[in-house]
Amino acid sequence: MRKISLISIAMLIVSIPTFAGDYLTNTNQNAAFLRMIARGASIDLDGVYSNPAGLAFLPKDGFQVAFTIQSAYQTRDIAATSPLWTMDGQTTTRTYEGKASAPVIPSIHAVYKKGDWALSGSFAVVGGGGKASFNSGLPMFDAAAISLVNAEGQGMLKPDMYNINSAMEGRQFIYGFQLGLSYKINEHFSVFGGARMNYFTGGYKGFLNVKLKDGVAEQLGAAMVGQLVQGGMPLEQAQQVVQQQSGALLQKLNDTKIGLDCDQTGWGLAPIIGVDAKFGKLNLAAKYEFRANMNIENDTHEFDYPAAAEKYMEPFRDGVNTPSDVPAMLSVAAGYEFLPSLRASVEYHFFDDKNAGMAEGKQKALTHGTHEYLAGVEWDINKLLTISGGYQKTDYGLSDDFQSDTSFSCDSYSVGLGGRINLSEALSLDVAYFWTTYSDYTKSSPRGLDASIDKDVYSRSNKVFGVSVNYKF
Repeated sequence: MRKISLISIAMLIVSIPTFAGDYLTNTNQNAAFLRMIARGASIDLDGVYSNPAGLAFLPKDGFQVAFTIQSAYQTRDIAATSPLWTMDGQTTTRTYEGKASAPVIPSIHAVYKKGDWALSGSFAVVGGGGKASFNSGLPMFDAAAISLVNAEGQGMLKPDMYNINSAMEGRQFIYGFQLGLSYKINEHFSVFGGARMNYFTGGYKGFLNVKLKDGVAEQLGAAMVGQLVQGGMPLEQAQQVVQQQSGALLQKLNDTKIGLDCDQTGWGLAPIIGVDAKFGKLNLAAKYEFRANMNIENDTHEFDYPAAAEKYMEPFRDGVNTPSDVPAMLSVAAGYEFLPSLRASVEYHFFDDKNAGMAEGKQKALTHGTHEYLAGVEWDINKLLTISGGYQKTDYGLSDDFQSDTSFSCDSYSVGLGGRINLSEALSLDVAYFWTTYSDYTKSSPRGLDASIDKDVYSRSNKVFGVSVNYKF
C-alpha cells in the first residue's frame, strides 16, 4: 500500500512548482494603473514602468518619487465531477477551495528630469507576490490515491473506508530592480533604454498520506480471510496468511508520511526599450521588454521519501535548476486629451508566453501568447480631485494540456476605479480598487474517463486595493 501514497505525493510535489510558477507579470505596479488601467500613453510619474520614454516630456525638471502599497486577494476553486469519488457507479461533484493572498505588495518609482534627459528607477514586485494554499487537497491527489488504493486493495477498499489527507502551500515573489534613461529628441519624439534585473524567491511545502478509517483494517482482514476459506484454505492457515501479508501492508498504508520543504531562488536580466511620440493632444507610446532567461535553483530543507519515489522527487533535490523565464512583453498605447480636464487612453499588451521556457516545456501547450486589451479615462473635477476608471480584457490561449489543478488560468475581465487627491502642489495621493471576473474553464476527462461524466471546472476571483503617495521635490 505504500505505493499509493508515494505516487500521490509525487503528483503533489511535481505540481507545486507549476503552482508557484507560470509567472504572472504584474502590470499593476502603481495605484494609478489600478484606478485607470490604460496608462501606457500617460506622461506621469508611474510612467517609470508604463511609459518610460514619456518621462522626457514631464512638464517640470526635478526629482519625483512614488511609494505604493497594494493588497491582493484571490480564490482558486475547482468543481471536480467524477464517478471515481464514490466507486459505486454514481457521478458526484467535489469542490476544492484554494486561497491566495498578498496583504502587502510594495513598490517605489522615482525619476530625475533635467532638460531633455530623465533618469528613472524602480523597485517593485513584478511577478507573483503572494502565497497560495489548498488546505483540503486537490482532485488530482484524491484521484491518484483512490485509483491506486482500489488497485492494491483488489477492489475491497472503497473511498468511504479511508481518509486522504493532503495540503499544499506555495509562494512566489519576483522582485524587479529597474534603471533606465529617457531622452527627448525634439518636441515630438523621445526614446528610452534600460533594463530590469528580476530576482525570484519562492518555495513550497506539501504532504499527503492515506489512512484507513477506524475498524476498516479489521473489516478488510476478515473479508480476506473469508475469501481464502471459501477457496479451500483452513481457517487457521488463512488467518496466518492474512496476518503476515495484508497486515503489514495495511500498516504501511497507515504509517506512510512523506513531506517536502523547498526554497527556490533565481535571477534574470530583461533589457527594455521604449519610444513616445507627442503631437498636440495626441500621445502615442510603445515599450518592449525582452525575455529574461531565468533558472530557479532548489534549496531543499526537508526531502523525506521512500526509495520507490526517487524518480518523482529528483527534480526537487537540493541544487537542481528549473527553467522559469519571464516572457517578453510588448505594449502599445494611444492617449488623447479631449479637454484640459478630460483624458482617455487605449492600450494593447502582448506577452510571448509561448516562447518563454517553463518546467517540462509546458509553454508548448499554449495556443498563443497572452493578449490584453485596455482602456481608461480620467477627469479632473477640480484642482483637488481627479477621478478615473478603466477596463481590461485578457486572453491567454489556454488548452486542456496546459491547465492543471495546481496551475490554471482563466480568461478574464477587469475593472478599475479610483481617484487622485492633490493635497498640495508637491504631494498627491492615488487610491484605487481593481476587480477581476474570470470566465470558468472546463477541462474534459482530467482523470481519463468519459468526458460526459469526468470534468473539472476551474474558477477564480481577484480583488486588489492600492494606495500611492506621490511627491515632487
